[in-house]
Amino acid sequence: MSESLKEAAKILRDNNKKTQLIYAFNGSGKTRLSRTFKELLATKSDSYDADDDSDLAQKNILYYNAFTEDLFYWDNDLANDETRVLKIHPNAFTNWVFKEQGQDRNVIEHFQRYTNPKLTPQFNEEYTYTEQSGEQITVPAFSEVKFSFERGNAEPEDNIKISKGEESNFVWSVFYSLLEQVVDVLNDPIEERETEQFNQLQYIYIDDPVSSLDENHLMQLAVDLASLIKKSTSSIKFIISTHDTTFYNFLHNEVNSKSCFLLEASEDKTVSLVEKNGDSNTSFFYHLDLKRQLELAIENENIERQHFVLIRNLYEKTASFLGYPKWSKLLPGDTEQNRTAYLNRIIQFSSHDSLANMRSAHLRSEEKQIVKFLLTHLVNNYCYWKQEALND
Repeated sequence: MSESLKEAAKILRDNNKKTQLIYAFNGSGKTRLSRTFKELLATKSDSYDADDDSDLAQKNILYYNAFTEDLFYWDNDLANDETRVLKIHPNAFTNWVFKEQGQDRNVIEHFQRYTNPKLTPQFNEEYTYTEQSGEQITVPAFSEVKFSFERGNAEPEDNIKISKGEESNFVWSVFYSLLEQVVDVLNDPIEERETEQFNQLQYIYIDDPVSSLDENHLMQLAVDLASLIKKSTSSIKFIISTHDTTFYNFLHNEVNSKSCFLLEASEDKTVSLVEKNGDSNTSFFYHLDLKRQLELAIENENIERQHFVLIRNLYEKTASFLGYPKWSKLLPGDTEQNRTAYLNRIIQFSSHDSLANMRSAHLRSEEKQIVKFLLTHLVNNYCYWKQEALND
């Protein structure tokens, strides 16, 4: 059954489980659903996300998704090319984490655990500088971050610009430090809590925490998050959506009192939020669902850019099952050069940036034929899919 995003959000709101896990392919509407859920709960100022600057004490939802990173932006010192600083837009969230609770050391600890212990963030103290006009400008404490990396000779390299993935990890580390504090505070009886800031919180909604982590660090994040959920004894509820099956399966196996859903995008732009039991391998048969979605798109001549994401996921699943070190090894072509041509085309259309910035979802006729050809090649050339056909 297809629902509007608002109807799907109501299903989540009306669920009484401590934790709700949502698995969805990229492009299925995970982030849009999280925003819709936030808006459903909001009256005037009772929901919180990264770009919100009102008092935390008024919030009933703590919310993390890709837009949380908008709080952080780079000053690359284009004039001198010397000092690269990650700027933090101060709001209720960052002020509480850094100024009121002094969580900077915890942020650094989490960040280094997810990235590299030699990569160190350094927060600024308050300082004043003079503009060319003579105006005095005061820069608040904890509004800038510099990064240094300790080399083999123990001499740190200062003022480096970290990668986009490392930046995402830093943002998550800030948010996770707040989550830890929220859970600890709410676990106390209301009359014994050190702050009333979180008394109104009902939900923590986390959409695809950090998609740029390697598998080892992704599992560390999953371990941390599962431990935090199990540690929580208050009435607060957790909703977590992800496209990563490893992350999903770990949380499914670790967390009790949960509901599990598969989110699918329909051809008419509605969504289906289907309740499932078991991990992704036993309940979703998501490799079969991928194949089915691609076959329907081909049959209905409705192939769009998002189907390059699905074909990539299908190749990744098959390669993992068959033990190939790289999914690109399954692509058509007798030579590495021929396979690389298909690989580059898939990456071109399946990257997150490409999907986010595309002007149109439509493809040219020859691009649609590539999707059809890649699916046919996979099904016809690997015994994994021939066996699936026999099982059907």
